Amino acid sequence: MSETPVLLYGANGFTGRLIAERARARGVELVLAGRTREAIEPLAKRLGYEFRVFGLDGEAAFDGIRGAKVVLHCAGPYSKTSAPMVEACLKARAHYLDITGEYQVLEAVLARGDDAVARGVVLLPAVGFDVVPTDCMAQKLKGELPSAVRLELAFTGDNMMPSAGTAKTTVENLHVGAKVRRGGVIVSIPAPLKREIPFADGPRFAMSIPWGDIVTAFHSTGIPDITVYTVVPKGVARAASVLRFCAPVLKLPSVIRLLQKEVEKRAKGPDEVQRRTTRMSVWGRVEDDQGRAVEGHLSLPEGYELTVLAALASVERVLRGDVAPGATTPSRAFGADFVTTLPGVGSFNIVSPALS
Repeated sequence: MSETPVLLYGANGFTGRLIAERARARGVELVLAGRTREAIEPLAKRLGYEFRVFGLDGEAAFDGIRGAKVVLHCAGPYSKTSAPMVEACLKARAHYLDITGEYQVLEAVLARGDDAVARGVVLLPAVGFDVVPTDCMAQKLKGELPSAVRLELAFTGDNMMPSAGTAKTTVENLHVGAKVRRGGVIVSIPAPLKREIPFADGPRFAMSIPWGDIVTAFHSTGIPDITVYTVVPKGVARAASVLRFCAPVLKLPSVIRLLQKEVEKRAKGPDEVQRRTTRMSVWGRVEDDQGRAVEGHLSLPEGYELTVLAALASVERVLRGDVAPGATTPSRAFGADFVTTLPGVGSFNIVSPALS
């Protein structure tokens, strides 16, 4: 196979297609790839890209990515697809990037640092939303308060509409329950934590979620206690509090498949107008044991739009050799200010509130 700088796997998915379309508009050359010709070929022909069709079983992934310098992996569920793609990238000496936010997947990828160094490969998961803006926020706040031992992160955005892939991944992880990081270790808690978050435009009710930041923020900052929140209606928080009683049922494959079929019918992702006009807010807070605290606010584009921008910028930087081999996070790879270099992202607003 001929050498190509960047191979986009999962190009026919909701986010993969957005990335491919934006890359073409910017003149970025890609090879599009996926599991079925029927899904990949029409998109590739429309955009004028080469394409490859291959699965991830056995040697298929290695054969499929051969010749690529960078693989941007956008095919979920990452709990099933990430490991074989990472193996293929290590074997082929191709840099691996993905857009997952699943904490279990992030733990697995970041644990392969020694292998990545030995192969001269960059393993850089989570180059979208989640976790680029929150990871950069965590790193920024750590720089403001190096003695921090507690970190809280939260985000919100009006009209957040998940794609079918995101919704199906959420269903797959319903049984996981409430998770936070305490003392450097990810632990289960009886129910999600709840609190009001002081976003820049006013306080909003939020609950804790087991998103990827409980992994990436720890790797980026070393802060031992981390909680991640998202804004939800109070009714959703009440329902989430009882999910632990349903966990044995929610992890049954037959139940997962049934629920995924239902959400796939409804979850279409935001349209172009929503992606262009919706704004999101990120908030973070760090504290240390001496009673000092620092908070930060950040305004940014809609989540899928941010993912497209961040993923392409990450690919470009890895391709030009800005990142040393190893397994790393967005803020460690590019610095805390990386997110603010993306179009439509505001500047960090850092404040030091008094602890009550």
